[in-house]
Amino acid sequence: MERHITIKHEDLQLAGTIHYPEGVCSAGKQGQEGFRVPLVVICHGFVGNRIGVDRLFVKTARELALAGNLVLRFDYGGCGESSGEYGDLGLESMIAQTRTALDYALDCCDVDLSRVTLLGHSLGGAVALLTAVKDRRVKRLVMWSAVGYPFNDIVKIIGRSGYDESKLKGKTDYAGYSFTPKYFDSLGLYQPFQETNRFAGDVLLIHGTSDDVIPVDYSFLYEKTFWLRSDGRCDKEIIFQADHTYSTGTHQTQVIGKTKMWLRALEERQSDWQHWSI
Repeated sequence: MERHITIKHEDLQLAGTIHYPEGVCSAGKQGQEGFRVPLVVICHGFVGNRIGVDRLFVKTARELALAGNLVLRFDYGGCGESSGEYGDLGLESMIAQTRTALDYALDCCDVDLSRVTLLGHSLGGAVALLTAVKDRRVKRLVMWSAVGYPFNDIVKIIGRSGYDESKLKGKTDYAGYSFTPKYFDSLGLYQPFQETNRFAGDVLLIHGTSDDVIPVDYSFLYEKTFWLRSDGRCDKEIIFQADHTYSTGTHQTQVIGKTKMWLRALEERQSDWQHWSI
């Protein structure tokens, strides 16, 4: 079952869609006593939306819901159907919006607090990590083609001339969005690679070898930094010839399937530990 929702964040109205697993009612109560569901919140990327390129996030949410997860996908302020001006909000606002989305999802159903996952694509991958560092409710991270250097990566996409125009004239246009210096300044405040040691949960990294937007090398560097932690594991999946948005049916099937398998493996491992005794 799916339900379209509106999440209030400060003066923003964030459009979202929530997907319920079988046996969980839309009123937010579990289908049977003592049954708690895992939660996945999807964080879209730069100038994206909760549908995703070629409906990637719709397909992902439906597949994960069929696998037993409560899934929330939403539009960041100024994107999709949400209110606001995306290019004037900045990265710190996206982190705060993600925490508000978590608040909503955790309140609408009986969620297992030990199984809360943020799934982020591209800039949304960096936002998911930076949110998890601030919000201890997040126990797992799935990062698809994640941005590693927010300022450099986004300026590369928009173009250096666009950044210079923003600084000179107070705004620049890219893909119909107006970006102010405030937006670029916010990107420069964060270095995701330096934050990995502050997240103690499990991580899955997925990247395509034909990604010409965010280099696949970033996932190898993320893997190294995550493995320097004392807690939490990190797994990496590289999808041959996949582009930045996994825009073929085969690559979509792979990225969704690998994510489902990883989450299922965590469930099985957690179940084994619960039944293990000395």
